Amino acid sequence: MIASRSEIHPADVASHYDDLDQFYREVWGEHVHHGLWLRGDETRARAVEQLAELVAHEAQAGPGRRICDIGCGYGETARLLAALGADVTAVTISPAQFAVAQDRQTGTANPNFVQGDWLENDFAPDSFDAAIAIESSEHMPDLALFFQQAHRVLRAEGTLVVCAWLAAENPGRGAKRWLLEPICREGRMPQMGSATEYQALAEKIGFRLAAFDDLTRKVERTWWAIVGRLLIKFATNPRYLWFILNPHAKNRIFALTIFRICVAYRIGAMRYGIFKFVKA
Repeated sequence: MIASRSEIHPADVASHYDDLDQFYREVWGEHVHHGLWLRGDETRARAVEQLAELVAHEAQAGPGRRICDIGCGYGETARLLAALGADVTAVTISPAQFAVAQDRQTGTANPNFVQGDWLENDFAPDSFDAAIAIESSEHMPDLALFFQQAHRVLRAEGTLVVCAWLAAENPGRGAKRWLLEPICREGRMPQMGSATEYQALAEKIGFRLAAFDDLTRKVERTWWAIVGRLLIKFATNPRYLWFILNPHAKNRIFALTIFRICVAYRIGAMRYGIFKFVKA
């Protein structure tokens, strides 16, 4: 397990997304996660929808299905699940994301957005048929507790779908030092596990692995698209350059992290996968 040299607290994760709120909305768009290129000629907007649709399919989203979205961002995937008929509860630790998600509600209580720390949630045991976590497990200070909470709130045979940034199984010392550890620290991720480590930890908690797919080559172009959009923002919007040069902006380092991620994917030090676990 690759661990950040600096201790990462839930408040640090919330601060990261709050400070970079406008950046995420203007550069990333509605969905704050990777895109999935299936044919290769999709737009980035369509690619991010395809990843959300894949997760919805694995979670068997449909009428009467109770689903929890762990780390819901601005709520776009939660709204997709709700549009398919699922009864959705969506959790974010970020006050800024929660405010945007609430503002985008259109007179319906589904999804039900909740601001709070997943690791300290008070949902009733056995209250969901499925849970999803798209690129949020990496931010959990205690990954075992992340799985424990999911296991607690899922009914028997309930499904947990996890999309995660992953470390390669045996990354080199240089990759760890110059890429993976800084990505964790700068991206406010306490750790980055390999696919094997995720599976072992989930199974120790009481899940069984139903399926895993390495999507690295289908998602990595996300970051080159982000680099392109970010460079345009630097050239056309002085506010972006001011933020990067502002010594008091503690999350400005993430701009450098983006380039690290591009390299880590390209050399195979970093992977991306989707897990489907079932509560045993």
